Amino acid sequence: MSKQKVLVTGADGFIGSHLVEELVHQGHSVKAFCYYNSFNSWGWLDTFPNDLLDKLEIFTGDIRDYHGVETAMQDCDVVYHLAALIAIPYSYYSPGSYIDTNVTGTMNVVQAARKLNVSRVLVTSTSEVYGTAQYVPINEDHPKQPQSPYSASKIGADCIAESFYRSFNTPITIVRPFNTFGPRQSARAIIPTIITQLVNGMEEIKLGDLTPTRDLLFVKDTAKAFIEIAKADTLIGEHCNIATNSEVSMQEIAETLIEKINPRAKITQDKDRIRPEKSEVYRLFGDNSKILKHTNWKVEHDLGSGLDKTIEWFSDSSNVRQYKADIYNV
Repeated sequence: MSKQKVLVTGADGFIGSHLVEELVHQGHSVKAFCYYNSFNSWGWLDTFPNDLLDKLEIFTGDIRDYHGVETAMQDCDVVYHLAALIAIPYSYYSPGSYIDTNVTGTMNVVQAARKLNVSRVLVTSTSEVYGTAQYVPINEDHPKQPQSPYSASKIGADCIAESFYRSFNTPITIVRPFNTFGPRQSARAIIPTIITQLVNGMEEIKLGDLTPTRDLLFVKDTAKAFIEIAKADTLIGEHCNIATNSEVSMQEIAETLIEKINPRAKITQDKDRIRPEKSEVYRLFGDNSKILKHTNWKVEHDLGSGLDKTIEWFSDSSNVRQYKADIYNV
């Protein structure tokens, strides 16, 4: 892979920017697909040092536009498709935009990959497609349960991708991260929500339901998992979890972060942050036996060290000022 050119869609986002960083670090030639906007913003890539940016080819476009996607993929051997709308609460308000971005966007990627004979495509799924666990640990054979418009759109995208492998032998792997956290994550996720309130001096921490459990993995480990999966030809045509084979409740996470940052702070439940009962995913606990069997990937950060690195990043005033801790980010 070191001699191949790779495209990362969603390169301007949370996981995408860390994946770009790791790919460059490992010596790959990287084209970063960023969402076009009139500010000419490249998202989190704008925070990269010049010596790193100089190693990137930036392509701005819209994943919903087939012509732009095909143009971006012209000279690429491997495509990491991460571009997506991911916020679950916002999918309640704007479900159509999730179909356009997640389903049509994925269709554009696999269509172009088929036409251009791309050697490998990794399509990013989500543990949300499983819904609340019917059994644990959740392996790749667990039934799909669309408990939100977001998860429904990702199930649709997964099915489109899988159909291209079955119909046209397009070399696709569906990569399914569980709950990634770390620097640069948006405040729609619970860990940044808690940390940004705490580092801004707030002592009444507004949160939603804290009973759900999640399988949490530090973002640097997630990025490395993508790269290891891309090396495994035995995973072509397969779904593959990225998980830790463990779970932790959101109550435990909140209490841990409060103890680390400001033990005087108290939790207040905000009813606006409570998801509909049938939509909330109450338990995620991922089986990682498949990725461990087919790749050399291993978890390098335990939960504690990952949280410490995340707190350190958010404690930098130049980073946290980009977040609006006093409002609910849907």
